[in-house]
Amino acid sequence: MDISQLPLNALRAFEASARLNSFTRAGLELRVSQTAISHQVKALEELLDLTLFERLPRGVALTDEGLALLPVLTDAFQRISAALSRFEDGNFRDVLSVGVVGTFATGWLLPHLGAFANRYSHIDLRLKTNNNRADILADGLDCFIRFGDGAWHGTSAVHLMDAPLAPACSPEIAQRLTAPEDLLREPLLRSYRMDEWATWFQSLSVTPPRARGWMFDSSVTMAEAAAQGAGVALLPISMFGQDLRSGRLVQPFAQSVLTGSYWLTWLKSREENAAMEKFRHWLEETIAGSRE
Repeated sequence: MDISQLPLNALRAFEASARLNSFTRAGLELRVSQTAISHQVKALEELLDLTLFERLPRGVALTDEGLALLPVLTDAFQRISAALSRFEDGNFRDVLSVGVVGTFATGWLLPHLGAFANRYSHIDLRLKTNNNRADILADGLDCFIRFGDGAWHGTSAVHLMDAPLAPACSPEIAQRLTAPEDLLREPLLRSYRMDEWATWFQSLSVTPPRARGWMFDSSVTMAEAAAQGAGVALLPISMFGQDLRSGRLVQPFAQSVLTGSYWLTWLKSREENAAMEKFRHWLEETIAGSRE
């Protein structure tokens, strides 16, 4: 079928109805009546000679044909919206979507973003924080700052900074800790990377305890639990300088271990555009300056 024959309003009506699973909610989103949405979807079905929805006593359900069409239209409308959003007051703006592991976002990136905005006011930076497991393609990201060893299949990776792990806890718990062995009597808060505490104890030639204590998918949340006295957390300590300076967290022992670093990554199949390149250069320059 010639796509020029397809009515845009009907396609929008179908996409909204399928995404929201409701003609009524689609009407509210598109600011038309539920009846108008129903008529537009029916017209599209007649034009395609397909049934896109099963009409049920309470709502609608997508058919296999509707399920196949939905992601294509959603992607197309999102791309159109993203392209149009780059024009503001008659000026062209670069849009840069960056995924950031939450610890790096709060511990380093946010305090420095004002300088980036001042230098590159034409770049519309859009951040999405995550727990280090985002999907660059599925989440529509240009690049992703993540923690690890830099070896991700099909991904280009630029090293940003090391992130040594060290224990941190509340001042009250710190008063009970005079030697690393004292930690064996405390709850040890853990991330989903199960070997981190074992690696830290082994670096001091101390037999690691059996894993116990709460588990977290975010170092930020784990640090907050530690500050509230839930136990001792093993954290990328350089990301929590403000909490350490304020005394909310205490680092009871100087020993740290390096199990990973922060990397700027993007898909090898994706050519680095001008906005990505500027962001990468700014990160490298700013991080090098902070080291000096």
